[in-house]
Amino acid sequence: MKRSQLAINEVLFASASDSARFALCCLEPVGSHLRAKSSFVDLNGEPMHWHTFGDLEGPGWAANAIGGAHLLYRWGSYVRDESVRQAALCMLDHVLEDGFLRSDGLVWPYWDLARNDFCLNYTHGSDWLCPGSLAKVGVQMLDFAAELGDGRRASHLRDAAEGLCEWLRAHVPLTEGGWVPRRITSAGEPYPLTPEGKPDPIFDHSADGLALVEFYALSDRGNLAQGLGEAFVSAAGFWGSVNHDTYDDHESVAYAMAFRVLRRVAGLLDCPQWGAFAYGVALPALQRFRMDEDRNGVVTRGLFWMEESWDTAYLWENAEVAQAHLEAWQERGDVTCRDVAVEVLSAIAHHHYGPLGFLTEGVDWNNHVGAQHHIGGETYGAIGYTEPLLNNLHFLGPTMVYLDAIGFDPPDA
Repeated sequence: MKRSQLAINEVLFASASDSARFALCCLEPVGSHLRAKSSFVDLNGEPMHWHTFGDLEGPGWAANAIGGAHLLYRWGSYVRDESVRQAALCMLDHVLEDGFLRSDGLVWPYWDLARNDFCLNYTHGSDWLCPGSLAKVGVQMLDFAAELGDGRRASHLRDAAEGLCEWLRAHVPLTEGGWVPRRITSAGEPYPLTPEGKPDPIFDHSADGLALVEFYALSDRGNLAQGLGEAFVSAAGFWGSVNHDTYDDHESVAYAMAFRVLRRVAGLLDCPQWGAFAYGVALPALQRFRMDEDRNGVVTRGLFWMEESWDTAYLWENAEVAQAHLEAWQERGDVTCRDVAVEVLSAIAHHHYGPLGFLTEGVDWNNHVGAQHHIGGETYGAIGYTEPLLNNLHFLGPTMVYLDAIGFDPPDA
């Protein structure tokens, strides 16, 4: 291996190590378990109570307790650190044993840390929920169970996923186009409004519904998955914002998710045309969001901006983009896809700040968010906050995939 490539690999490892360290710093005990002390923290891991996410934790969207725990568990296995694996299992047990799993199968996405109560959405209310995001929690449960293999926790995860899948099957209606509403009520009625109560312009075409395709396929509900998948492909895709607080018709992470989901389930459901759509439509369309140069003195080369109305380069979305390209590389041997992923991960690695390993939630290369939210008050630069189990941690997945694929051993192993 060339020395320059070895140096890049070492940087990627160090970056992932820093982010894992920061996430662990953001945990607190709850009984015998662990939880995030906030879903939105600053460079020192302190909760940002002013933000909507500041007093939330749990398995939901930006809180990401199951997904974050799984990533930390995998990281602990990779670096052979049993203490990290045990911390991850304590996070998992918090979700499995501390009331998030309802008797009717629904999983509470959030615990409101200020009110000491569960809620169904990130605005701390329960008037609506996002079925796609709940389905993503189910996928994370099944993936974590597969990682664990057998045993009590794996069985508990599979049972919880089955209950959630059945709840979603019974409560999620279809739109006129055969897709799923972006938001519904807990009674299963469509909720066509934004969190602010205005009509949601992408109510019927958010890509968040892709997680239902994946969850149904992995849960032996092939007919449901096929119906949704065919609706998606027949419509040439539903690319509306996955993020719950934006409303664009085209979002970069929507294309990355479509590639990953359709490619994963195409073989399971004997739908080769879905795989062709993933490679022929979803993956190439991502290129419009890619930045090929550093902008305004900020390291952005290789990153993908989010969407037209909010073009900051957020890092959990970039992790999904990197993962999509790595999966294409591994399946087809396309080194161009590998190089795209490595460039994304290398750019992410430039954006750690502070003594604890903090990774910014996003790179605000054109001051869209505002300098008052940037590290050091710079006009252009990294945002001074992060979601510790999502933006700070999500890129560990593709980093481990890449380092494992090239046979990179942890330096201290």
